[in-house]
Amino acid sequence: MKKHLPPQGLLGRPFSVVITQLLLALLCISFTYAKKPLGVKAPTDRPSMTADRTLSGRVTDEKDEALPGVSVILKGTQRGTVTDADGRYKVEIPTGGATLVFSFVGYLPQEVRIANQTSVDISLKADSKVLDEIVVIGYGTAKKSDLTGAVTSVKEAQLQERPTSSLNQALSGRMPGVQVNTNSGRPGGRTTVRIRGFSSINSSNNPLYVVDGVMLPQGTGDQFSNPIDYINPNDIVNVEVLKDASSTAIYGARGANGVILVSTRKGKAGESRVTYDGQFSVNTIGPNKPKVLNAKEYLATEDLAYANMAKYDPVGWAAGKWSYLDPKVRRAAFSAARPGVFDANLNPLYDTDWFKESSQNTLSQNHQLGFSGGNERTQYSLSLNYRDDQGLIKTSYMKRYSGRFSIDDQVKSWLKIGGTLSYNNQSENLVDVNDAVARQIVEDFPFLPVTYPTTGVFAENRDYPFAEGTMSSVHRLMDRRYIQNTQTTLGSLFTNITLGKGLEMRTVLGANIQTQEINQSQTRTLNIGGNGNASANNNKTSFWSLEHYLTYNKQFGQDHSFTGLLGLSWQETNTFGIGASVSGFATDYFGFNNLGAGATNPSVSSGASRFAFNSYFGRINYGYKNKYLFTATGRADGSSKFGENFKFAFFPSAALAWRVSEEDFLKGNPVISNLKVRASYGLTGNSEIPPYQSLSLLSSNYSTIYNDGRVGGTGISRLANPDLRWEKTAQTDVGLEVSFLKGRITLEADYYYRLTTDMLLDAPVPQSSGYATIRRNVGSMENKGFEFGLNTININRGTFSWNTNFNISLNQNKVLSLATPSDIFNVGGPNFTNPT
Repeated sequence: MKKHLPPQGLLGRPFSVVITQLLLALLCISFTYAKKPLGVKAPTDRPSMTADRTLSGRVTDEKDEALPGVSVILKGTQRGTVTDADGRYKVEIPTGGATLVFSFVGYLPQEVRIANQTSVDISLKADSKVLDEIVVIGYGTAKKSDLTGAVTSVKEAQLQERPTSSLNQALSGRMPGVQVNTNSGRPGGRTTVRIRGFSSINSSNNPLYVVDGVMLPQGTGDQFSNPIDYINPNDIVNVEVLKDASSTAIYGARGANGVILVSTRKGKAGESRVTYDGQFSVNTIGPNKPKVLNAKEYLATEDLAYANMAKYDPVGWAAGKWSYLDPKVRRAAFSAARPGVFDANLNPLYDTDWFKESSQNTLSQNHQLGFSGGNERTQYSLSLNYRDDQGLIKTSYMKRYSGRFSIDDQVKSWLKIGGTLSYNNQSENLVDVNDAVARQIVEDFPFLPVTYPTTGVFAENRDYPFAEGTMSSVHRLMDRRYIQNTQTTLGSLFTNITLGKGLEMRTVLGANIQTQEINQSQTRTLNIGGNGNASANNNKTSFWSLEHYLTYNKQFGQDHSFTGLLGLSWQETNTFGIGASVSGFATDYFGFNNLGAGATNPSVSSGASRFAFNSYFGRINYGYKNKYLFTATGRADGSSKFGENFKFAFFPSAALAWRVSEEDFLKGNPVISNLKVRASYGLTGNSEIPPYQSLSLLSSNYSTIYNDGRVGGTGISRLANPDLRWEKTAQTDVGLEVSFLKGRITLEADYYYRLTTDMLLDAPVPQSSGYATIRRNVGSMENKGFEFGLNTININRGTFSWNTNFNISLNQNKVLSLATPSDIFNVGGPNFTNPT
């Protein structure tokens, strides 16, 4: 029989040998080649102090091929070795016997009890979970190897590596194409997540969150209302991020900005378990604080700025135009009014470190108590959590009490029911909302004390002649209260009915109810002009959803696999808010607890809204020989937000994938264990605008003269637009997935291009209409980019493992067209008011 030689590479060696040399070099494993099977030099064994004899053997896979690099560890110790190029090993063990643990990436670990043997050969079985890991996708699950879209997973172990107060913070830096920005450094500070950049100018760019199959309201992404922030991250066991149109189109208009699927902890059959996890941490401000001038440097800079006026305005300088800004005159006047800050020569007596005065070292704690268990029929899980984060900024804090319960019951062989219920009660002091204090810290004058030595009153920039009229950071922290209390209830009920072989029907009822109180007050010394002020606001949001869908799985022979999904969805959101504010207090005693104590500028407001979605969706997955994969998805969404002529829109997508590693010419390759290329195209929508934008708006802030007196009235303040329709985003994605050495090295790369049309913007109308703008579909923008991710398992030996994750993304956005001159669309105008 003719022997087929491998193709030759560098220096006459096979290409597979050259590639393996390069890959193993990255993992710090030495490599030799001598015209025989691959050779891997195992690290020299360290001499054992207690070993009595030598055990040797060979480790192979299921095809009896040698496995180099297998970890061989004496159980309960750190003693061991790794196999060489031929899969052979030598290890020192005690004479009385021992247990060896054989482990290798991509294979199931195996424990072997050694008695009197001197040689033991082992055959490791491949771990199908490496490629056939089950991942959550929209309305179901799929094997990772069968995916045609861009989906990235984060497992529980990764989430727990960095204790955080919210899921979004835990996702920071975890995956390419996902940008997490922290809006504030206070405890529980909100974050914004952007998946592959921006797709809209004036509509929301927030991703959709789906928790245990229940969609969450998308929120506003501001300082207060991101629903995912009120879910205890300790209850989360898995996160899948859907990034391209193939994977997000099943969510239609809700998936334009990407989808984050969250799976929470479930009970397992077996003995009841009680777990406790406690964490304590000390928080301090690091050394990389912004550099600011000290008192002498600041005053010297002030002197220099005044002297430079002679250069930039010599005429005005000669005429004495700027004499009132003479630093010596200003300091003398200030010193006369507030003695004890400057000496007789007007040199500063104080050099205040406002970072130190406004911050503190704190202790945070987090406690999680869990109960779980069940039998083959019923499984349950209960968790209780308490978290207390004291902020680095004085007076800031976040306290959270939460609980979660889940239960699954296999009532009949064909019927399974279950549900989850979680409750979260969170209290925060938002004293640094919008980072006002953080900014003030670097603006406070360093020559001022915290309080004046003669009066004890807070010293502030506005006291200094002709300076900006702001209060000091410490004064703001001590005399302002901004308390937010949020109570969130999230629940779901499901039934899963098996109608026949491979055919299932699932119904999911979901609810998310949030009640929020925001109360704030400022003392009379802080709010001088208003003699103190206070406000109280109460908001309630209820979100309900009901979804039914059928799933059919069928294998035709050995070559064809088919999965079909067909379903419908209903969602409704109701909001209500009421608020009151007042100023002019005679005392600071009441704060926001008695608004009736205020005498001036009383104001009361309230508002309510309601909007709904009706949707119909379907998906087809087809695979041929486990190599050629095809997915087609479609969803029709109807929204009450849009004009009567465009309530519904259809969002389709299609994707192809080729598992090259399953082809005969690459299957079984010792280096490349997985290679897949994929491409997708799809259309998604964006409906994240306030409700009633297509309708005329009645406002009550109109007044008129009647019988010689002014009376209130109601008038139309906004024009209707019955043609208002959905924003549409078309997205193309091309991706590559490669795994080397049985998953020890994995690489993913994607290029994507998004084109958004019919953007929802406020466009100007002729002044003769009596109105300034009307909400219309105008303009387009593109969003394109490249993302790359590399994961390596450098060491996985016994209880010690070392993994590396590297990712990088490049994203570019460009506005292509607008219906009106671009100068109309200025930041601070009707659009672009929140560019981030």
